[in-house]
Amino acid sequence: MFGKVLIANRGEIALRVHRACQEMGIRTVAVHSTADATAMHVRLADESVCIGPPAARDSYLNVAAILSAATITGADAVHPGYGFLSENARFAEMVEAHGLKFIGPSPDHIRMMGDKIAAKDAMRRLDVPLVPGSTGALETFEEARAVAEQVKYPVLIKAAAGGGGRGMKVARSADELEEAWRVARAEAKSAFGDDSVYLEKYLDRPRHIELQVLADSHGNVVHFGERDCSLQRRHQKLVEEAGSPVLTGAERDELGARVSAGLSKLGYRNAGTLEFLWQDGQFAFIEMNTRLQVEHPVTEMVCGIDLVKEQIRIAAGEALGYTQADIAFSGHAIECRITAEDPETFAPSPGRITTYHAPGGLGVRVDSALYSGYTVPPHYDSLVAKLVVHAPTRREAIGRMRRALGEMVVAGIRTTLPLHQAVMDDPEFQSGDYTIHWLERFVAARQA
Repeated sequence: MFGKVLIANRGEIALRVHRACQEMGIRTVAVHSTADATAMHVRLADESVCIGPPAARDSYLNVAAILSAATITGADAVHPGYGFLSENARFAEMVEAHGLKFIGPSPDHIRMMGDKIAAKDAMRRLDVPLVPGSTGALETFEEARAVAEQVKYPVLIKAAAGGGGRGMKVARSADELEEAWRVARAEAKSAFGDDSVYLEKYLDRPRHIELQVLADSHGNVVHFGERDCSLQRRHQKLVEEAGSPVLTGAERDELGARVSAGLSKLGYRNAGTLEFLWQDGQFAFIEMNTRLQVEHPVTEMVCGIDLVKEQIRIAAGEALGYTQADIAFSGHAIECRITAEDPETFAPSPGRITTYHAPGGLGVRVDSALYSGYTVPPHYDSLVAKLVVHAPTRREAIGRMRRALGEMVVAGIRTTLPLHQAVMDDPEFQSGDYTIHWLERFVAARQA
C-alpha cells in the first residue's frame, strides 16, 4: 500500500480523497494555488505545497509544478480527483514516467474514452447499445446530411473531443442542419482545438442514466448500479439519484452484466462511469468518464462501498476481493449540488462565508470544504457543497432532503439552496416523471 498520496485537486473532492487516505493510514500532500492557501484540504493535509497563482492554468493545470511537488515531498502516488487533469492521458503518462502511481485508469484508456468517436467504436465492438448515428467523424457536410436522412430528424451534431454541452447543436429539419453543422464545428474548434464532429439521432425525451464500475488489474469487473442524473441545466447536473425512479432491477442487472463483460475484455482498470440516454426502455451509450464522478456519494450510500478507497487499493495492485453477487443495493439516495450562484439568475457569487451550518441526522451526508470565515474564490468551479441523503424509499429520501435543505445555512454569499428546495417541493419531481429537459423548463417558469 502507498505511504503518501499527493492530491492533485482542490475543494470538496480534495478533502474527500484526504479523508479516505487518512482512514487507510496514508499520509497526504495537498497542492494549492495562492488563492487556496487557507482552504480546508490544505489545513488538514499532512503536507502542502503552493504550486502557483490563482489561475488554474498556472496552478492546478500546471503539470510541472504538480510533479515537482510530488517529487520533493516523496509521494508514492497521485490522485487526480475529478476535473482539472483527471482525464488527461498525458498527465497520467508523466506521473507514471516519474515513478509514481496514477490513481485512475491507464493512459491508453483515458485517451480512448476521451475521444467520443473512439469510445463509441470501442462500445460497438463490446456490444454496448449506442445511439443511432455516424460511425466516425464526419469530414463533410454532405456526409452529415446523408447520415441525418438515414437516422431521421431531429439530429444532434456533437464535438468528438467535447463535453459540457459545448460543440453540441440540434437540427430538427434539413433546413437547420447546415447552420448546426457550422456552429458546432466552430464551437468545438474554439473550446477544444479540434473541430471534429459526429452526428447522432436526437432523443426528445430521454433520461440520463449512468452506471458506476470498478475494475482491478486482475481481470475482475463489478458494477455498483445506476445513477439517474436527468436533472440538468445547460448539460450540467444539479440533482442525482441512486437508483433511477424508472429502472427495474432486471434492467439494471442486464445493462451491468453487458458493461462489466465488455470492460473486462477491454482490460479496463480502476473507476469509470458509462453514461447512457434512456428512452422507452432502451439504453444508448453516449460517453465514458474515466475518473471518479462528482455524484459518486449517492452510489456509496446505496452500496456501502467507499469508492475512493477502492480506487487507491486497485492502483496499489490489490484485487477487488468480492464479486458482483456480493454487492447489495439498499434504499434510495439523492444528491443536491449546492453552488455559489444566484438561485434565479445563476450569476456567480463568490465571497466570504459569514455563517456555515451543515445539516445532520440519520442518513444525511455533506461533502464540503466550507467553513465560517472561508472566502470562496472567483477563479474556479462554483460547487461549494454536495448534500446527500439516504433513506429506505425514494419518498422518504425526498422528505429527508427537504428537511436537510431547510437546516443548511450558507450565509455571506448567494447559493442555489432555494432552487433545490423548490425542486424537492415540486409534484412532478416527487412523482419521478421527468426527463433531461424538465429542469430547464422548471427554471424558466421560476424566472418568468
